[in-house]
Amino acid sequence: MTLHPTRTERSLVLVPSNIALKLTPQHRRLMSVCAGYLFPFALLLVPECCAVAQARPAASRVRTIVDSLAHAYLDAGHSPGLSIEVVRGQDTLVRAGYGFADLEQRVAASPSTLYEIGSITKQFTAAAVMRFVEAGRIRLDDSIAAYVGDLPLRWRRVSVRQLLNHTSGIPSMTDIGQRWVRRWREDMPTDSLVALTAHDSMWFAPGTNWRYDNTGYLLLGILLDRVTGETFPHLAEGRLARPLGLVDTYYCDLNRVLPDRAPGYERDSTGWHRASYLSMTQPYSAGALCSTVDDLARWNVLLAGGNVVSPSSYRLMTTPEGAAQSHGYGFGLVADTLGGRRMIGHNGGINGFASANGFFPDDTLSVTVLTNTSSWDPDSLFRNVARAALGVPLVRPIRRNP
Repeated sequence: MTLHPTRTERSLVLVPSNIALKLTPQHRRLMSVCAGYLFPFALLLVPECCAVAQARPAASRVRTIVDSLAHAYLDAGHSPGLSIEVVRGQDTLVRAGYGFADLEQRVAASPSTLYEIGSITKQFTAAAVMRFVEAGRIRLDDSIAAYVGDLPLRWRRVSVRQLLNHTSGIPSMTDIGQRWVRRWREDMPTDSLVALTAHDSMWFAPGTNWRYDNTGYLLLGILLDRVTGETFPHLAEGRLARPLGLVDTYYCDLNRVLPDRAPGYERDSTGWHRASYLSMTQPYSAGALCSTVDDLARWNVLLAGGNVVSPSSYRLMTTPEGAAQSHGYGFGLVADTLGGRRMIGHNGGINGFASANGFFPDDTLSVTVLTNTSSWDPDSLFRNVARAALGVPLVRPIRRNP
């Protein structure tokens, strides 16, 4: 499930992200995020239109503000636990866990807590594709049919580029309601996932419009499977994460025993409950990775620094084009602004987890917020954590009814 970041901020209004992996109606009500909480330090809260950049705040000041933000978020009942990491240049300003990673065992959240990251996975998938583009084994403007056979005829006009930036028009399995939801518990191979929408009408002619599409990123995973001869789970860990020193980034198979893994939760009027089960065979290359704030901070810096893909590939990943331009969507990454600063990032949401991750290239600043619930979107928390690190006054979200 993916929480797609809003592209622009408005004064005193933080618009909830769109959920790409759809939840049940009950879950959608719980995900009407930014339903307000008022921070206990009102003097810091000013309209975004009045925000003026200040000198770089000291690490101690950032940590004090972030601690207050995190505790307010937990006190408002928005998550059982969360982890935050803020890195500016070579300096780690914040690296902390708050609340509980596991409510039943009363295990505290920490920087080492492992969370499902949902569609933050997409930037890993896009980077893997770009590596093979650089090697000449994939061409962006080739039809997906050049690499993946047995596709519906209508899908064969779609290019690799259009899958990467959500302009393919291929209908997403996460937008078909109960046809998908009732099968959440099934371990499904990729061909069965493709079959869920194979007979549905195209949303639009390829390249003519934009719509967030998890089946598109599933197809990119299948493409990688065919090109490499190995499955996306092995590629993501063995070819991408481990060589980059990401020791706590995994394909999040629920049958695996993974250290420090947090369970996911949902909240209703009676309190916290374990999240609805979703077989992790289904998100695949669209959203099935687990990670920590440590690994995602490292990933942000490596990706922006040309250590994952070439600088020219990174420019493609972060430069929206065509029908994706008005949505700020590149290849697995969103180009946005916050407090007048450029931001590259992506949010993620999946049953029991929601996350936000971004990099501010002009400030060499990485900000990551991971939570173990899908009942609230942490985007407003993420944005105020980033403002604290940038020296920009905080913004109070408008209260919204859940």
